[in-house]
Amino acid sequence: MSRAFVTGIGGQDGSYLAERLLADGVEVHALTLETDPPPDLPGVTLHPGDLTRVEEVRALLLELAPDEVYNLAAISSVALAWERPDLTARVNGLAAVGLLESALEVQDKTGRRVSVVQASSAEIFGEPATSPQDESTPLRPVNPYGAAKAYAHLMVGVYRRRDLHATSLVLYNHESPRRPPQFVSRKITSTVAAIAQGRADVLTLGNLDVRRDWGWAPDYVDAMVRAARADDADDFVVATGVGHTVREFVGAAFARVGIDDWPHLVTVDPAFVRPVDPTDLTGDASRARERLGWAPTVAFDEIVGRMVDADLDPPSGGGR
Repeated sequence: MSRAFVTGIGGQDGSYLAERLLADGVEVHALTLETDPPPDLPGVTLHPGDLTRVEEVRALLLELAPDEVYNLAAISSVALAWERPDLTARVNGLAAVGLLESALEVQDKTGRRVSVVQASSAEIFGEPATSPQDESTPLRPVNPYGAAKAYAHLMVGVYRRRDLHATSLVLYNHESPRRPPQFVSRKITSTVAAIAQGRADVLTLGNLDVRRDWGWAPDYVDAMVRAARADDADDFVVATGVGHTVREFVGAAFARVGIDDWPHLVTVDPAFVRPVDPTDLTGDASRARERLGWAPTVAFDEIVGRMVDADLDPPSGGGR
């Protein structure tokens, strides 16, 4: 039986990844933040700790000697990254590099391949000059989150040249009913559900015109597993190739509950507008399609609809 080590297990992607790995017969170990309640993931061995305590995590990794390492842990909110840029740099950047070095030490100690998948982000491209973006798009992040992710992304390439099977997946926006409520996508779907049921009157947002490439989270987890088990490591953009504005996301959510005349139900508050926000992040996943055999399986309107369904009261279970 192979063994995997996962960070960020308590998030949306972490829970889907744990389920996928367990279904594949993999022994799953996960690092959980000591200050957070332990996630309810039967079958996963949890190890309380902190990714920024690099030496402690290294000792744990050397003890477990995993075959696959998935680093999903991050300050995942761009808004929080603006508030805590120093913490974001440590978690999203320096700690990721510590994990790469630890995996290399495991590989050197055991003499067998250790695959590392780093969850990178389209935010590393910042305000790109062209759209869609691919693996050759220049890195020029415009916020602390993207800058820290860019550092980790570049260091994956450094460790690949040291013969570590290290892959950086440039993940574009991906959603599911498991998305935490502080994210704008879940704020939209939960508030639209509340409006439909008379529990809320208005949806308040920031910039409605930014364009993002939204996919289905379990599809992106599938890309992670494919990358870890591929013959050759590389960087891969993971995206649908189709961009939608926040306004279109809102429209799809209202359409799911049968509300066509919705603009008067939405207000824009400048307080929710970020200091700098990339205008258009849409990805070209041709390399992942060709070399990993990966493709998205759920269309945009259905992704939004499944989230709305899950937010209706009583909940429908997150899908149809």
